[in-house]
Parts: sequence; structure tokens; C-alpha cells
Amino acid sequence: MISPAGHYEPVAREGYWFIIPSFFMSLVAWWFSFPWLSIVFLVLSVVIALFFRNPERTPPDEEGIVVSPADGTVMQIVENAKSDNTDASPLTRMSIFMSVFNVHVNRWPVSGTVKKVTYTAGKFLDARQPASSQINEHNSIVIAHDEGEIEVVQIAGLIARRIACWAQQGDRAVQGQRFGLIRFGSRLDVYVPERFTFVVTPGTRVRAGQTVIARRDVIPKGRG
Repeated sequence: MISPAGHYEPVAREGYWFIIPSFFMSLVAWWFSFPWLSIVFLVLSVVIALFFRNPERTPPDEEGIVVSPADGTVMQIVENAKSDNTDASPLTRMSIFMSVFNVHVNRWPVSGTVKKVTYTAGKFLDARQPASSQINEHNSIVIAHDEGEIEVVQIAGLIARRIACWAQQGDRAVQGQRFGLIRFGSRLDVYVPERFTFVVTPGTRVRAGQTVIARRDVIPKGRG
């Protein structure tokens, strides 16, 4: 089964719980002759809708690539990283920080099969802190790929208090398609096996489903 089914609406449905009440309050304020208050709630509705925007994206038509699973800025790249959710080793981890101005819908970095989905409750530190990878509430998704296991971890931040994951074990992941989102400022980590090399550096701004962040090595590391 391909995941997710649906979730193609221009504004992610998770935002409706915030947009509809704000818009309703705008109508109520207008009805009772409070135009300025009505405008405030209307603007708030638009701002929330922009946060939950869900644009169409098309990944590059290229083999052996990993595309960014999130919009945002590359924070760090850590070699010889360890993960509790995959036996693959050694791994390299990239962390992407999503501000409140970024699109927060997450997309599959590669195609494959969802091997495992693991949710872990935790704290809500600033997602830019290195410790947030382990301490904060997070959701790990391990993808069985032709070149090995690739892990994506959705990490809640200081403001974000809800992780949405639309994938289940056994689902088919299709590169560039949507698999979830995180509300408000947050972080996403990507773990790739040694046969891939990251081609972006800290400080690079990336777009989910479009920016190539890693490529498969033509000559495996340690050879040639």
C-alpha cells in the first residue's frame, strides 16, 4: 500500500482545527460590529493557513539520490552517528531545522518500504539544541531502501506539540510524496548509510521533495 492516501489538499487538514475557529470568531466579531477585532481574527486565519500550506512538489528525475524530507535550514551533519531504531552502521546524520515560516509537510527522501515506525514521548526543548534529537518527543521511520536502511526522525520543538505521521509499517514510500508534518517550529533528522554522501553543508536552505541532499557513492568509501 502506498502511503499516505490523500493528504493532497492545498492546506493540510491538521490545520483545520485552528483555521475554522479563528475564521468563525472573525464572523462573530463582524456580526456584533467589532470590525477591528474581526480583521485580527481574519488575519490570524490567513497566517495559520499559510503555516499549514501543502504545495505540490516534484523530485528530480535522477537515480541514487536522497532528497530533503523537510523545508528548512541544515543545522549540522554528524558522521559515525548512532540510532536506536536501525542496525545499519556506520551512519551519517543530517539535522534540518524548520522555522515557523517554513512549509511543515514532510516528504519521503527515498522510495522503499516502511520497515518500522517508532514514536517516543519526551520533552520540548528548542529543536536547535543537539540534545533534542534524543530528549524531545520524536517519531522515527525506518525505510528499507535498495541501498540499505534510511531513517527519518520527526522531532517536536519548543513550540511544536504535535507530530503527525501518516505512514504505517509495510507502507510503500514514494520519493517526494508526503508522509506527515510537525506543527510549528521543529526539526527533522535523516540517517543515511555509508554508501551515501551528503552534498549540502550546514547553513544550506533546503526544500522538501526537491533539494538533493545526498548521493550514492560511485566508488564505495574505503575503496579505490
